Amino acid sequence: METKNILLVGVGGQGTITAAKLLTTGLMASGYDVKMSEIHGMSQRGGSVSSQVRYGSEVQSPVIEAGTADIIVAFEKMEAMRYINYLKPNGKVIVNDKEIWPMPVIIGKAKYHSDIIGELKKLADVTVINASQLAEELGNEKVTNVILLGAIVKAMGLDHIDWDQIIADNVKKKFVELNQIAIKKGMDLV
Repeated sequence: METKNILLVGVGGQGTITAAKLLTTGLMASGYDVKMSEIHGMSQRGGSVSSQVRYGSEVQSPVIEAGTADIIVAFEKMEAMRYINYLKPNGKVIVNDKEIWPMPVIIGKAKYHSDIIGELKKLADVTVINASQLAEELGNEKVTNVILLGAIVKAMGLDHIDWDQIIADNVKKKFVELNQIAIKKGMDLV
């Protein structure tokens, strides 16, 4: 199987890395060779965070090069735009319809682009989901990342993996059921 490239991007505190680790665990449990790398850009202070997951029969490097990502999953809208150059020509973007203003915008030194989704749609095949709102409806905004993981699973055709078991084995016991519901909700959105 040829190597597939998944780029998860967001802002510190959104659970981007946790989602990537769950994805990696599920892929490895299914026999794929998997490499993962993560970049924390002031992640504790709301800075940009990215996780790169590559899987296939044999993966040589954990690094996704510009123009080679099969899918970009953005936990925040501006992060999708920041990483769009990583998408391959026929790739797909899944965007959580969420704005988290970076510090320059908060202090008035920059403006948050008013039509990021429109700009993204000019550049790529984009699916917009409101994972944050759905997580709130489920009772815990922290499962936004698992909803987005479900979207990745469906978009990449990985729904044959036993995600209920992966979650049961890797999430605190009191949150297992909620996360199992959240991943299914994410799969239904794509």
